[in-house]
Amino acid sequence: MIRFVTLVAASIAIGLQIVSSAAAQSTYPTRTVRFILPYGAASASDTTARLFADRLSTRWGKPVVVENRPGGEGLVSLQAFVAANDDHTLWFGPAGVFTVLPYQHDTAPFDPYHDLNPIVSVSDVVLAISMPASMHVDTMAQLVALARSEPGKLNAAAANGLSDFLLFGFFKNLGLEVAHVPYRDIMQAPGDLAEGRIQVLSTSLAVPQPLAHAGRLKILLVTSKQRAPGEPDIPTAEEAGYPALTFQSTGGVFGPRGMPDSLRESIAADFRAVSTDPAIGARLASFGTIMNIRGPAEFAATIQEQRDKIAALAKTLGINTAQ
Repeated sequence: MIRFVTLVAASIAIGLQIVSSAAAQSTYPTRTVRFILPYGAASASDTTARLFADRLSTRWGKPVVVENRPGGEGLVSLQAFVAANDDHTLWFGPAGVFTVLPYQHDTAPFDPYHDLNPIVSVSDVVLAISMPASMHVDTMAQLVALARSEPGKLNAAAANGLSDFLLFGFFKNLGLEVAHVPYRDIMQAPGDLAEGRIQVLSTSLAVPQPLAHAGRLKILLVTSKQRAPGEPDIPTAEEAGYPALTFQSTGGVFGPRGMPDSLRESIAADFRAVSTDPAIGARLASFGTIMNIRGPAEFAATIQEQRDKIAALAKTLGINTAQ
């Protein structure tokens, strides 16, 4: 009898916990949600975040604000996110920003693989390499030949994370001397590129697109396996003869360490629900971004796959981890 009573009491306790958890889950969010981004306004990540923020604020009945925190190769945004330690403050950006950290910094004030908890992947961002149209360099092979003939004379910039790693790792592997020009906000770089203050730029396709369409920039290639939606005339890295540059950047949303699995699943479900709005997919496709909604487990697996690819790429390019 005592055992029976104990079992009943335990069952009631578990039931109350489930009800309590469900009740807490159903009330999320209870206040404003913040998306912290590593890039400035008008970047691919910024545009994507704002599209989802608008739909989610309607679905949740609470404001969803986007905070741009560019700088420090992504560390500015990441430190702000980790310091908040709040389930209403989420980091929104490409996983490549932190998967390349071991190759860029000796140490970091946080552990990205524990302090960033994958919630939902949102999109696969197509990366691109661009030059000023005025230089009349139309192919990656011509850029390589130019850099080899004029060592140290070309200035190059890249978005923090994967773009930076790919471009300068590529130059290093070929023994090319190209100056690295850092930007706090990479969105300022296309104008400098068009004016010839820098000569090479590696970013998401969305960044150079407006000036490329205006005839001021030339996009040499995209790093995706397939040609970008809406830009069928731009060759892939493999088609251009440089398969080592092939890579597709996955972006999404992360919560703080210790965020309950149930909450992550719930937020992912909300992203999946609002993603059915055809206007979002069409807008993303317009700047070469492919919507790809995956829950916490799938997103985490994608990140691990990316880490493995980056490690293999680093070995190929002769880049060692700083740690």
